[in-house]
Amino acid sequence: MSGASNSNTALAIEHVAHAFGTRAVLSNISLSITRGESVALLGANGTGKTTLVRLAAGLIRPDQGDVHVAGTPAQAGRPDVGIAFQDARLMPWRSVARNVSLPLEIAGEDRRAAHTAAIAALARMQAEHLADRAPADLSGGERQRVALARALVRNPALVLLDEPFAALDALTRTRFDEQLPELVGGAAILFVTHDIGEALLVADRVLVLAPGGGISLEVAGLRGTPQGERRAVLMSPAGAARQAQLYDALRTAASVAHHA
Repeated sequence: MSGASNSNTALAIEHVAHAFGTRAVLSNISLSITRGESVALLGANGTGKTTLVRLAAGLIRPDQGDVHVAGTPAQAGRPDVGIAFQDARLMPWRSVARNVSLPLEIAGEDRRAAHTAAIAALARMQAEHLADRAPADLSGGERQRVALARALVRNPALVLLDEPFAALDALTRTRFDEQLPELVGGAAILFVTHDIGEALLVADRVLVLAPGGGISLEVAGLRGTPQGERRAVLMSPAGAARQAQLYDALRTAASVAHHA
């Protein structure tokens, strides 16, 4: 059944190709994410991971193929899609709470109701104490919590995350990795990262993107493991074997991309 017509599909990318000028980034790639599922995407530099997120968000359109969210064409600004990037992209002239409430205000929500929803989203990130602060006064980890709160403020059914923790210190990043599956509630996730361990911790499935499009490997993630046990499983012999599989696939992809 086509992902576009399956009512259980949160995101369907079907035979998509995309190029920037004469440089083909994606070619005939297909993947789908079911409602509530978390999928992590790994790939060598230049394999199109960020392009795939932008296509899913409706920020760009594919040259060929189809991208559907919940059965309808992807479109920028959808209320059922939340997005967070490596750069938190907070507006410096707005308080933390007003940064988080911005998607609701743009959608025409009453400002008081938008503020209430923003505080609730910040509380979900354990960051409600930051509500009146200016973005310039936040640490890197605090900025990312705010960006995630903004991505989740409309309770989206699909969350797109493009290396949102890459700039964080190791301890803060570890906390995010372990907490993310619970923080997003029942939303489906497409999570782009360069970190193999992180991918396994946050995802039900980990996919390796091959140069030119296509999925070269799929490995089961650890999202279904209880939160307190995920890292121990990751460090076990079975977890090490999964990491080795993914590393070998990434090394092969990087070699192909280098010689392309």
